[in-house]
Amino acid sequence: MTDWIGPLWRGEVRLAIAFWEYAIVFGTFAQAVATGCAYGAYVAGVPFWLAAIMFFIPAPYTLLATVGVWRSADRYQGPQKWAHAARVAVVIWAVAAIVL
Repeated sequence: MTDWIGPLWRGEVRLAIAFWEYAIVFGTFAQAVATGCAYGAYVAGVPFWLAAIMFFIPAPYTLLATVGVWRSADRYQGPQKWAHAARVAVVIWAVAAIVL
């Protein structure tokens, strides 16, 4: 079940899959769910600190996906403009995911 974690962390996943699937699709979904749950919990009267913990639950995954994309970009054999673009985009995505 966790066979994908090691290859992603080491950058052994194709750049397109690491970026689009692991970071953008799965990461954005996880952060959206966590944000919704944290907001809903806070509105329902849960203490702020607990809602904040709920919000940051996907942060380790965000780190994993960001490092995975970065390392996959290091191994990318195609035009380097795509590797650089993926690095910039995944960092912007990670910051946005954690801040928003």
